[in-house]
Amino acid sequence: MPALDSAPLVLILWAVLGYLCGSVPFGLVITRTMGLADPRTIGSGNIGATNVLRTGSKAAGAATLILDAAKGAVAVVAARLFSAEDAVQVAALAAFVGHCYPVWLRFVGGKGVATFLGVLLGLIWPVGLLTCATWLAAVALTRVSSVGALIAAVLSSGWMLLLGRPDVLVVGVLMTLLMIWRHRQNIARLRAGTEPRLGERP
Repeated sequence: MPALDSAPLVLILWAVLGYLCGSVPFGLVITRTMGLADPRTIGSGNIGATNVLRTGSKAAGAATLILDAAKGAVAVVAARLFSAEDAVQVAALAAFVGHCYPVWLRFVGGKGVATFLGVLLGLIWPVGLLTCATWLAAVALTRVSSVGALIAAVLSSGWMLLLGRPDVLVVGVLMTLLMIWRHRQNIARLRAGTEPRLGERP
């Protein structure tokens, strides 16, 4: 963790702003705008890019992926423009939590993959790029979105240490643990051999 240089009220402010930024449910906004099925009623019931893809629209899936990542990066970059590094990391974690538990959807959100990647790109872009590459490679090899996400999340902490950034390790580990928790049903299906591949419905 970085030194605590910011006043408590500043940290609270960035926690709220980060959460609100991360809580925008782009998957739902995009599908409604494009006249597609509500992603909460199909597949896994998730509002993330993988489930939006199950509406049959690659454009909607890609847009959801990009915007969910962007909101994580925006929260981090905005905090960095105006506050110290401790506030940046608070905003980063809050944005990730906001995506997973958005107040607008009764705290039922996505699993955080795209927002996690966006947050890392905003925090330390080399770590973000390596984590994105890990995710893409794992998905390409396995054709299972959840496997790619879990491998990328776990290895992200290793990339932080390898690149000499232990100061972000606490935030990275907290996000990783939350992502694992959000994927607990996927993990159960992986153990049972019933986890769907990309393009398939659960």
